[in-house]
Amino acid sequence: MDKVTLWTRQDVRSLDDLEKKGVIRIKREHLEEKFDLIADNIIFLYKWFVNEAEKRVPRPEGVEFPIWCSISEEYMLRPTINEIVYVLEVDKSEIVYFDGMKWDYVLNHHYVPKDEQDEKEYLKDLERKGFKNSFSFLDEKTARFYPDERKRVMESWVRVFDIDKWDIFRIQANIWEIRPEMVKDILRVNP
Repeated sequence: MDKVTLWTRQDVRSLDDLEKKGVIRIKREHLEEKFDLIADNIIFLYKWFVNEAEKRVPRPEGVEFPIWCSISEEYMLRPTINEIVYVLEVDKSEIVYFDGMKWDYVLNHHYVPKDEQDEKEYLKDLERKGFKNSFSFLDEKTARFYPDERKRVMESWVRVFDIDKWDIFRIQANIWEIRPEMVKDILRVNP
């Protein structure tokens, strides 16, 4: 099988899971700790991502959320005092690639356009309907007033998996878990 090198920054405590459980998996409590006040929003978006990603690469039983990875050492997140970077060698068949810049649209509850023309048409349509932006379509307080617009925005999100151009800055990778045989190196902050 073809192997790919990926980099992922994880909490140093993940080493305990790797040693004791033989696998690293992202759980809801990890996201709650990391994202604190915005955790509910992030978890909502991650659940959407999981649902779409598992259509591309089957999710192993017991896995809740994906592990975010960089495809480039140059653009990877660097180790910190409490976080290490795993250098992984992963079978291509286990990787879900996506466009990180398009994911930013999802994080901000925006429509993900097909291209520039689609974006222009979408913005014109919003203006024609009297909307200033698409924020209220997904806001839990107002979303019920705009079911069609909410659906339109959320259906556009699947485009995060459309790779228009292979760019090491934009393209990211997700995997479902880290197993010991995948770990080729662990990078730490030099004391």
